[in-house]
Amino acid sequence: MIWEDFGLKDAIDILLVAFLLYELYLLMKKTGATAILLGILSFVVLWLLASKVFEMRLLGGIMGQFINVGLILLVIVFQREVRDFLYNVGNNKGVQSMLKLLKPKKQNNNDETIMPIVMAVINMAKRKEGALIVMQQAMPLDAYIETGEQINANISTRLIENIFFKNSPLHDGAMIIAGKRIKSVACILPVSQRQDIPKSCGLRHRSALGLAEQSDAKIIIVSEETGKVSLAYQSQIYIGVSAEELQKMLTNT
Repeated sequence: MIWEDFGLKDAIDILLVAFLLYELYLLMKKTGATAILLGILSFVVLWLLASKVFEMRLLGGIMGQFINVGLILLVIVFQREVRDFLYNVGNNKGVQSMLKLLKPKKQNNNDETIMPIVMAVINMAKRKEGALIVMQQAMPLDAYIETGEQINANISTRLIENIFFKNSPLHDGAMIIAGKRIKSVACILPVSQRQDIPKSCGLRHRSALGLAEQSDAKIIIVSEETGKVSLAYQSQIYIGVSAEELQKMLTNT
């Protein structure tokens, strides 16, 4: 009888729940909180057994109150993880494909903007000068722009290299580029807490990945230790990219 009432709506319901649970598992795995997730699930299972199966009213009622309050506490304690989870859901390729149909196509970054950046990155990589360059995409980065020194300057290879010169007072922190302008320098970015980042990656890489987890920005990293160029984008970090690969990745939307 149950299967006779099973329809398309029920199948969609199950698939959506499975998708949300899978995204939650991936998020917990990235942040190293898998044990916490398993503990929460175990508590919920015990509550269901006590209240629904064995009908233990007292124990079930007490555990039920813990769950009601616990949901609020979890949102407070894991507010960063909840935000990342919602971002990952919105950043899913399927969702993004649907949204692209509802908004006008975004023009690719042109060579006038990208080439000076790529040339500066190549030169700094040869000299092993550390750099962190953020290229804003569709999502505004005003909150991070305000953490640095706002200069609103034209993009040029020489200016970028001078800013990240080791003795420059503005070389620490990130440069944020929006459109065809360098909006701000020495900006502070969020640091990723992921446990699967290679040990060779330093604070610049973690900061780049932290912003890539919370926005659609493309972040270029030049390692001061190795001179390697990396790119963080859509919660991923690509280490040791060539000049040609960097140009292609910056051009594509």
